[in-house]
Amino acid sequence: MSTASFEIRGWHVLTAILLFFGAIIAVNVTFAVYAVRSFPGEDVRRSYLQGLRYNDTLAERRAQAALGWQAGAELRSDADGAVLEVVLDASNAAPIDGATLTGGLEWPTNAQFDRALTFEPQGNGRYVARLGTLTPGRWRLRARAERGDGALDFESELTWRP
Repeated sequence: MSTASFEIRGWHVLTAILLFFGAIIAVNVTFAVYAVRSFPGEDVRRSYLQGLRYNDTLAERRAQAALGWQAGAELRSDADGAVLEVVLDASNAAPIDGATLTGGLEWPTNAQFDRALTFEPQGNGRYVARLGTLTPGRWRLRARAERGDGALDFESELTWRP
């Protein structure tokens, strides 16, 4: 009867180390691919180009601040579901009528829930966007009001509780 003994040799150790680190690298690459596919890291499209024009953005914001317009936003419900109401006031507290509002309602953690908004003027500086069904939680309004004598970019954090 022969007794065969097993000895660990250098190539056994090398193979074990290569397999161990190969598995670690494979798992890291898999996680990195899934992370980039689920969230590429850009919150705003063409952020590089926006950065190049940032001085123009600052000048426009200074002009908007000098104009003195203010916006307030509120989510409320009616018979058709959720409604977003925006109220625009001038620096002298006079309502701003005749403006064109564009914008979007964003879910901060998932762009799939984002919505483009269509505002209807209601008079007395009030503008309404009908949303219908809206997922409960925190929302971010990003909008722009434009009229012949000026414009206002504004944002608002809103919470919807049906």
